[in-house]
Amino acid sequence: MVLTMSVQGSDVQFAKTGLEDYVEDANEALRFKLVRQAEDINDKDYFKPEMTHQIYGDAENIFGYKGLKIDLWMSADTLEAYIGHNFDSKVDPKQTDGVEADQVVDPLTKILAPNSFTFSLDDFRKKINGDNNFQPMGEKVYSFSKEGKDGVKRDYDVFKCDESTPQFRDYHERLQAWIMFYIDAASYIDIDDDSWRFFLLFEKYRVGGQQRFAMCGYTTVYEYYAYGRDVNMKRPRISQMLVLPPFQKRGLGSELLNTVYKTYWKDDKVVDITVEDPSDNFVRLRDAVDTMNCMKLPSYSGEKVLQGFSEEMATNACKELKLCKKQARRVYEIIRLHFTKISDPADYKSYRVDVKKRLNIPYQKEKCQLSKLEKALKPEEFAAATMNITNREQRMDSLHRQFVELEEHYRYVLERVAASS
Repeated sequence: MVLTMSVQGSDVQFAKTGLEDYVEDANEALRFKLVRQAEDINDKDYFKPEMTHQIYGDAENIFGYKGLKIDLWMSADTLEAYIGHNFDSKVDPKQTDGVEADQVVDPLTKILAPNSFTFSLDDFRKKINGDNNFQPMGEKVYSFSKEGKDGVKRDYDVFKCDESTPQFRDYHERLQAWIMFYIDAASYIDIDDDSWRFFLLFEKYRVGGQQRFAMCGYTTVYEYYAYGRDVNMKRPRISQMLVLPPFQKRGLGSELLNTVYKTYWKDDKVVDITVEDPSDNFVRLRDAVDTMNCMKLPSYSGEKVLQGFSEEMATNACKELKLCKKQARRVYEIIRLHFTKISDPADYKSYRVDVKKRLNIPYQKEKCQLSKLEKALKPEEFAAATMNITNREQRMDSLHRQFVELEEHYRYVLERVAASS
């Protein structure tokens, strides 16, 4: 039997002689930690990456070690890092025709800011123990408190920065390394572009009477020019959002997104707020936040949504919440599901038909185009050109599947909204 393993991007074949035991899952080997005080260094409060293919290759494997553990720890405020690793045993190149074990540390140092890390645990401990006068940079735009599941009330601040904010460039260079482990196809931002805006979320806490801050997450927004509008109009696009694992499941993502929203709601130059290539998790978060906000608008009352989507809803959502018409319609469908009596066959059918009409629009456009094409081509040419076009039965089946998936998503969003109320 032949064993194929990825060695930092290259495929190498080995006879199955026990070498498969020297292949480690990078997602399991990595151990992250945010350190607030020196005593935190000794605890086992690690968290894991969601992905490592952007660091260690598509297979997310590291060859050459047994029992490999890689430590990437950061101070919770300044984001100065410690990198270390240990293992039970390492492969002998004589066993692999000279093939060496993978580099473990170098791939990490390539994504970290220069001079922001140390390989010495003693040096890292000294930095944690040193005088700590860290203060978040930028303009504080929002403060809030939340009670966790443990019953502890915690305080948070959100700060807004741009490329000109003093000391922010260096801090952002340290911060952005986290996206490589939690955002697929992540890329670093050109901070020299003055259209970028950054919203940083910190937890506030005290140590010996001194105010301290722990980085929780952040989001980036690019302020695009709104084409076809007045020269001063803009269309902010949310690009990246990350809440670090130790701070997830606390409702902080909703607070951060709403902070971004509120910053732009009061800006008359903003047409609407868009999102760049959102992940599934962000889509759920956005839908929940938009639903909660729209439910406060008179145009989205139960009485009105049951009458169907209206221009009043689109206009109101755009004016008050900076939502584009497409998102305003999507939120309408979520809220209408909330007010629909599923146990009433007629009421539920009315809802299904309404949603499917919207889903069917692309098919209607296709039908119109086919009609024009049929007039322009000979019968045999038209038959050849439409050979792979879906028929009515296939279209109806596709619409049903789309509706079922959408309804499942909408129900999840409504459950999330109810839990936040």
